[in-house]
Amino acid sequence: MSKKKLVLTLVAHQGYFCPNSVQELSHPEIELLFAGISDTYIPLLNMFETLDLQHVPFKLGIVMTPTLCTLLSDYSVQEQYVGWLDKLILLGEHQLEGLDESDSLFPLVEAELERVRKCKDDFINVYKSDLLAAFRYYADRGSIELMATAATAAFLPHYIDLPEAVNAQVEAGLHSHRQFFGLVPDGFWLPAMGYVPGLEEVIKSYGFGYTILDSHGLLFGDPMPRNGIFMPALCHNGLWVFGQDHTAEECVVGPGGFMHQDVYRDQNRDFAFEATDQQLEGFLVENKVRLPSGYKYWTRGDDQELYCREAAQAQARVDAQAFVRKYEEKLSMASHALESEDVSIVCAFYAKDFGQLWHEGMYWLEQVIRLVAESQELELAQCYDMLDHKKDLQQVNPFMSAATGTGYGENFLDTKNDWMLRYARKACQRMNQLADRFPEDTGLKARALNMAAREVLLAQSLDWPKMLSEGLFPEYAEAQFKKNVQSFITVYDSLGANTISTEWLTRLEQEHPLFPWMNYRIFSKKQ
Repeated sequence: MSKKKLVLTLVAHQGYFCPNSVQELSHPEIELLFAGISDTYIPLLNMFETLDLQHVPFKLGIVMTPTLCTLLSDYSVQEQYVGWLDKLILLGEHQLEGLDESDSLFPLVEAELERVRKCKDDFINVYKSDLLAAFRYYADRGSIELMATAATAAFLPHYIDLPEAVNAQVEAGLHSHRQFFGLVPDGFWLPAMGYVPGLEEVIKSYGFGYTILDSHGLLFGDPMPRNGIFMPALCHNGLWVFGQDHTAEECVVGPGGFMHQDVYRDQNRDFAFEATDQQLEGFLVENKVRLPSGYKYWTRGDDQELYCREAAQAQARVDAQAFVRKYEEKLSMASHALESEDVSIVCAFYAKDFGQLWHEGMYWLEQVIRLVAESQELELAQCYDMLDHKKDLQQVNPFMSAATGTGYGENFLDTKNDWMLRYARKACQRMNQLADRFPEDTGLKARALNMAAREVLLAQSLDWPKMLSEGLFPEYAEAQFKKNVQSFITVYDSLGANTISTEWLTRLEQEHPLFPWMNYRIFSKKQ
C-alpha cells in the first residue's frame, strides 16, 4: 500500500534594505533579518543536521527570495550580524551579573545567553558565515527542494497587462536563483500566491514545471477539479498546479492555532522593552530606540508566568501529534472518496512563523517530521517528486486567487497604499521604453539603465504596500518606495537630457548592490 504524501513548504523572505547604511537604521528591518538568522535559519539547518545524523528521513520545499539571499550573502551584513550577537552576549552577561543564582530568572537568562553564544559559534565556525551554501548542501542531497520566485516579491497580478514587467520579475528571479544556488529549479513560487489567468504562460515559458496556488485558485477552476486539492492539475500549456490547504496555516499559526497555547513563550514581551537605559548599556542604538533583544522570559498566558522550556516542548509534541493525526485522517478520507491511494496535499507556511513568531515552532516542526517518518499512513514529499508527466491529470483553468486579504490580495491595493501602484506601473512602462530605446548601449549609459531596472524592480515589491496596509512602519515603507521611484526618474530624465552624473550613479550603486549581474534588457519586449 502506497503512503499518502504530505508536502511541507517554507517561504523565507526579507524585504531589501541598504546594507551599507545598517548602522543608521532605527527601524527593525535589520533586527528582523538578524532575528530570522538566529531564530529560524540557523535552527532550521541545525535541525537538518540532527535529523541527518539520526537517519530520520525528511523532505521539505523551501523558497528563499532573491532579496533575502542578497542580504545573507552580503559581507557587511554578515559582519554586523556577528557584532549584533556580541552585543546580545554582553547584554546577557550584564543581566547575569545583576542576578543571584537562586533567582527564578537566572536559569532563563543563562539558557538564552547560551543560545546566543551557540548561534555565534554555528554561524562562524559551522556554517562559515555562508548559510546559502548550507541550504545548497541539503538541496544537493535531495532533502530539500529550493523553489525560485520573483525578483523582489512583486504581486504579479497587478502587472499582468504589462508583460515586460512580469517577465522581468520572473527572469531576474530565475537568474538570481541560479547565481546563489547553481541550480535550475522546477518550481516557481508566486509571491503571496497571487495568480490571474495568463501567469501560467509566463511561468511555463521560463522552463518551470509547476507552481502552487491557494486552495480556491484550484477549486474554483474551470472545470471544477474532480480531485480537489488532493491531486495536482494541469494548465492548458502543461504547467502543473498544486493547491495548498489553507487550513494548515490556520490550525498552526492562525487565531486559535497551536502557536497561541498559553504555555509557549511570549515573543512580544522582551527584556529590552522593560529594562532601564543603564541595564541596556551597550545595547541601545544612538537614538535609544528600543529594539527586541531576544531575551524573553514569560509565557503567552494572561498570567504571564515565567517560561518553562520543558512544559513548552511537551505541549509542542502534543500539538505535533494532533497535526499529523489530522492529515492522516484527511488524506485517508480523500483516498477513500477518490478511490485512489495516490493522494497528496501541500501545506505552505512562512518560515518566520517557526522560531521568530513562535519560539517553539522549529521544535514542533522537527516533531512533525519525526512522527511522519514513523507513520504508516503518511510520507513527506516534494512537489518535484510528483512531476510524473505520464500521469493522466485533469486539465483545469485556475481561478484568480491569492493567499492574502480575503483570498484576492486586496490588502495590496487599499485606501492606504493604492497610490503606490500607479507610480510603480508607470515606472515599468517607462523602463520598457528605455530598454527598447537603448538596446545596445554600453559604458555609463548601460550602468544607468541597469540601475534604473533595479529601482523599478524594488518599487514593485509587495513589502511597501503591505507595510502601509498593516500600519507597520509606514513612514519607512513610504520613504523607501519614493526613493526607488525618484531614483528611476532621475535616470530616466538624465538619459533624456543625455547628462548622467557619474558621482550620483556610483553612490546609488554602492547603496543598492542588489543584482550586480543586472541586464536592463530583461524589460525589453520579447520577440
